Amino acid sequence: MVVVGNLFSSLPRTPPSVRAASGAAILHGRRAPLVGALWVLSLGALTALSYRTGCIQSQRRVPFFRPKFANQPSVRALHSTGMAAASTVPSIVVYVTVPNHEVGKKLAESIVNEKLAACVNIVPGLQSIYWWDGKVQTDSEELLIIKTRESLLNSLTEHVKANHEYEVPEVIALPINGGNDKYLEWIKNSTRDN
Repeated sequence: MVVVGNLFSSLPRTPPSVRAASGAAILHGRRAPLVGALWVLSLGALTALSYRTGCIQSQRRVPFFRPKFANQPSVRALHSTGMAAASTVPSIVVYVTVPNHEVGKKLAESIVNEKLAACVNIVPGLQSIYWWDGKVQTDSEELLIIKTRESLLNSLTEHVKANHEYEVPEVIALPINGGNDKYLEWIKNSTRDN
């Protein structure tokens, strides 16, 4: 604090009579807001550095800053163990694009009816720009966001390929590293084993 005080010694100070009347925030003149701002900025820089370097654990070494979830397992720990709770199974989110709402709704219903997924969201209004047949193509599409078990990915992929009108349908899976345990249990209970 002494170093910070020396940095701002040239700033105008509030007269002692005003300081006494205005409370603790003005005891240090105009230094308090500046010191607070520098402290907040330094925390932001440390946070940015830890994310940029991939070392999120480095935040725990700053004694004044404790992340809200410091005592919970990291995302890597959740992923490496499969899931957070024993009553869930490794789950994924799968993206599939479709040419229009009717095709998407039909495919989504067949996926849920076959218990290949617990839920399928249909997101309208996509514009896809992609390389196909040696040139750039542009099409309007809709996106299916499918929540399912990781173990069902191959069966789901085969189902999509068999029931999709595209020559090469998009089927892209992303792991669910954590979340609401009740929702993850619901995914498990709403899908078939294999």
